Amino acid sequence: MNDQWRPETIAVHTGVYKDKTFNSVTTPIYASSNFYFDRLGVTKGYDYSRTANPTRRALEENLAALEGGADAWATATGMAALTTMLMLFKTGDHIVTGHDIYGGTWRLLDTIAPRMGIDVSFVNMGDTSAVRAAIQKNTRAMLIETPSNPLLNLVDIAGMVSIARDSKLTVIVDNTFMTPLGQRPFELGADIIIHSTTKYLNGHSDVVGGAVISRTPELAAQVAALGNALGTGCSPFDAWLVLRGVKSLPQRMAAHTRNAIEVAHYLDGHPRVRRVYFPGLPGHPHHKLALSQMNGFGGMVSFELDTEQVVMDDFFGRLRLFLLAESLGGVESLAEQPWSMSHASMGEAARRASGITPETVRLSLGIEHPDDLIEDLRRGLEGE
Repeated sequence: MNDQWRPETIAVHTGVYKDKTFNSVTTPIYASSNFYFDRLGVTKGYDYSRTANPTRRALEENLAALEGGADAWATATGMAALTTMLMLFKTGDHIVTGHDIYGGTWRLLDTIAPRMGIDVSFVNMGDTSAVRAAIQKNTRAMLIETPSNPLLNLVDIAGMVSIARDSKLTVIVDNTFMTPLGQRPFELGADIIIHSTTKYLNGHSDVVGGAVISRTPELAAQVAALGNALGTGCSPFDAWLVLRGVKSLPQRMAAHTRNAIEVAHYLDGHPRVRRVYFPGLPGHPHHKLALSQMNGFGGMVSFELDTEQVVMDDFFGRLRLFLLAESLGGVESLAEQPWSMSHASMGEAARRASGITPETVRLSLGIEHPDDLIEDLRRGLEGE
């Protein structure tokens, strides 16, 4: 890779030109479970696809280059990425994370981590005193999700890194919502970046995947060894789909962000909407942090529906373009109720503590024309 390339060029050209036989302009799918040896102890770099596969390796090179990391491990799902990361820690360790994170992450850390003897504290990471108070002698890591899912609260990454360094903690940032184009955690001091590649990196709602990207070769080697032992690597076909999707990431993110800005402003002025969660609005409590930490504001918008004026089922039922579905980051727009869908696994008490209510609606803005999306929301809020 040329170190002078900009992200748009990296996305298109890194990890691609692997075919020296026919000079394919796209990365081939190496759908082989194993690779033969030239002789004992001598291979062409691959022996078994759980350990490494040329197509998956191409994706890992691409994602590491986009994030500015030393290396990456591409996984079968976003949760597989988080699980691989979790295995860096052992019985007796403690992790600090946010109280308003993705429901699947919360479930992993609340129900599975304790079975491994790993304790987790869920705190308001916008409150530095609360974060400092949560750090214990056995704390080993800080997991940051910013913007948070679904309320789009921001965490000051550089500020958290400063706190973490005092206690020699590993700083892990879930960068799924913003992508490498919108947020640069390694430049702010993070050690590991997590992605659900299902979302914006793939961008076409046709694959599930994840990635763990490490800032240093030493961490990358640990992650790869864990991924190989756990068998969390993604398939060649899934890697190929994500690598295909990431080529258009810059152009798609520009459209997602444009639509989110216009929709957020529309909702912010609507009488049947109580509150809008979007860091691009000047009234958002973390708007200044967004301007300093992020490049753009992302493609997600959440809001509180005034259910005294609009019945939740009627709102979703009247939508034609926004599909009632979980997940996010695809070219089509989606709407969901986190309370009963993406964050149901948190339980009511945890949902309310994080600020999620039954009236919360999360939108993933696609790449359609913004006027059509606004008209669809008007139909949902007001009827025909």
